[in-house]
Amino acid sequence: MSAVALHAGQHMAREITQCPAVFAAAVGQQVDLPSLGQLHGFYTVARGSSDAAANILSYEFMRETGLPMTSLPPSIFSLGGGVQLRGSAVLVVSQSGASQDLVASAQGAAQAGARVLALVNAEASPVEAAAEASLRICAGPELAVPATKSVVGAIGGGMALLGHLQPNYAARTQASAAGFAALQGASLPQSAALQAALLRARHVYVIGRDTGFGAAQELALKLKECCALHAEAYSSSEVLHGPLQLVTNPLLIIILDTEQDTVQDSLNTAEARFTAAGGTVFRLRPSDVGARGLTPAAAAAALLCLTYPLALHCALALGLNPDQPATLAKVTQTR
Repeated sequence: MSAVALHAGQHMAREITQCPAVFAAAVGQQVDLPSLGQLHGFYTVARGSSDAAANILSYEFMRETGLPMTSLPPSIFSLGGGVQLRGSAVLVVSQSGASQDLVASAQGAAQAGARVLALVNAEASPVEAAAEASLRICAGPELAVPATKSVVGAIGGGMALLGHLQPNYAARTQASAAGFAALQGASLPQSAALQAALLRARHVYVIGRDTGFGAAQELALKLKECCALHAEAYSSSEVLHGPLQLVTNPLLIIILDTEQDTVQDSLNTAEARFTAAGGTVFRLRPSDVGARGLTPAAAAAALLCLTYPLALHCALALGLNPDQPATLAKVTQTR
């Protein structure tokens, strides 16, 4: 066996184990920001895994602040002339802080009147230099190409920002950090069965609702990146329309359940419909490993901590190196 094969996945494996500590550091960071004044909304700018983290945060911010929060495509700034953003805050989320389209977005958003904040991992990055203020992802060096601990850290950093803006939320962030302790060294009881199902699968649906939808987007991306497996993310509110028909072919369904009361009916319906139609369904919850007391965003981050090993081990079983997928690079330059 070659040295490359022998050490395949070592970086990703180590970084997954660091996820709970990274979350605790990010959510517990001291936030020192200038007053943002009276805002009428928030926007995020990100790509890939960072955009999935931003999606998770958007549900949490909207629920807690009552203000809209949605994603802006970087091409609005890198290819176009931007949009009017006066009275809003723009959060640029990036592990590297080096993608030129994100730098252009930070600069363009500031010129359009927004209060620009950077949520980054790499210090002294171009994105941070273009922002008014910054928060840390707190992940440290991340060597594997697929992002894991930096995604969990981005969720924690966004929660720290929300706790700064909404003091009554701050105590819940600390409770979430305490609940995350149950994840250290834990594995899902369904892991072996789900791993076997992934190795047989040709198509995978990852389903969530609310913050769980962002987690579904991220897990589906990891299955594509690491395993070259066709995986798609859906909200449980949308998947029962046209996408349900794909269950007529062999289909594996992974439901990410953040255990919010408000999403249970939707997830229950999706689980029942896919099971009745003959799909292979797994439903995963943070409480499966004893993690409780989490906000919805923290629950989504916890589900990522618990499911990243599935992508890692599936890739290794397929003879792939998840540290360095053949067609990908750590920093992707797009316009």
